Amino acid sequence: MPTYQYRCQKCGEVFEHAEHIAEHETVQLRCPKCGSDSVEHKPTQFFAKTSKKS
Repeated sequence: MPTYQYRCQKCGEVFEHAEHIAEHETVQLRCPKCGSDSVEHKPTQFFAKTSKKS
């Protein structure tokens, strides 16, 4: 299950939330610090690790 990073637009708190890909578009989150529902998805880097088969 992927972990997404969010940022509260009210207090600036950055937090993570694990959710299924299918529910990512519809999830309604509240800031754990101030309780505001004004949060935005914060794009994050990821690294894909693959095995090289020869």
